[in-house]
Amino acid sequence: MSEFRIDQISNQTGTAGPDIAGITTFSSTSGMLMPSGATEYRGGRGRGVFGGAYQGPSNKNTIDFVTISTLGNAIDFGDRTSGNAVIFSSCSSSVRGVFAGGYSPNTNTIDYITISSTGNAFDFGDLLEAKYGSGALSNSTRGIFMGGNPNSGTYNVIQYITISTLGNASDFGDLTRGKNYNSGVSSPVRGINIGGFAQPVVLNIIDYFTIASTGDALDFGDLITGGIGVNSASGNSIRGLSAQNNSTVTRTNYIEYITIASTGNAQDFGDLTQNRAAPGSTSNSTRSLFAGGNTASSPDVVVNTIDYVTIMTTGNAVDFGDRTVTASYVAGCSDAHGGLGD
Repeated sequence: MSEFRIDQISNQTGTAGPDIAGITTFSSTSGMLMPSGATEYRGGRGRGVFGGAYQGPSNKNTIDFVTISTLGNAIDFGDRTSGNAVIFSSCSSSVRGVFAGGYSPNTNTIDYITISSTGNAFDFGDLLEAKYGSGALSNSTRGIFMGGNPNSGTYNVIQYITISTLGNASDFGDLTRGKNYNSGVSSPVRGINIGGFAQPVVLNIIDYFTIASTGDALDFGDLITGGIGVNSASGNSIRGLSAQNNSTVTRTNYIEYITIASTGNAQDFGDLTQNRAAPGSTSNSTRSLFAGGNTASSPDVVVNTIDYVTIMTTGNAVDFGDRTVTASYVAGCSDAHGGLGD
């Protein structure tokens, strides 16, 4: 085998040698693998984080995490700053996960974590109004929070933050109608708002907008059935998946999908492993995970089940593992979802 000597490489004029930068991995004593790809991917990405535990009369501020490309149970990450507030929403860049709002009592708190680490959340800023049940989505720059319930009727306002900075949310525009218990999914360019609830109606409305701009949302199409479930949607940059429940009473296992760059109605994808409402969802470019949910209400029967599907296929979900807590209205985010590109 030929010997490759770094100290014998020079530039064209012979006046200087090479600069070795980035993460360098040696696979043997005689070989070297140079770093490649976008710098934010180096060192590994693909962690899914789940926040919150709505358990009826007793709630928790638990955050736990999984590695999306593997199978297995979640591991404890830390806690939110806002105590036992639940039914909040989440979004993320490749570095930060952001959690916003919540209920009992209503809060406008936004806090954040560094996804690659573990530990408790830190204060980020405030929403425009204290509310719960908002949908959320993001690309690598902006986090978007949509609709919600401020305890004075449903809310059609879309607001945004710049994820890499700290500060309060700003007004973006409006959804096509007021709603809470809605979900969001995105490509790097387009944000999609899915389903929701406006007392007493379960909504099948899908809206869209351009994340980098500001302005009101436009009609995209409809779900096959109405959809309730905060953070119950995820996907890659091409396809968005939703596992929202179609009833406030019964529990369903439907998963539907859309093509984000187009407009049109959702199509059937397959089924969750069990009938349940309000799971949290997150993804990498290949898999979507659906975590937790409730299989009955009055009283709530909550589960810790995590399912997964392969986004670009269709078919039923498969068991992934379990969360560290049983919970519904779970807020999911990741450092590798469709809004960050593939």
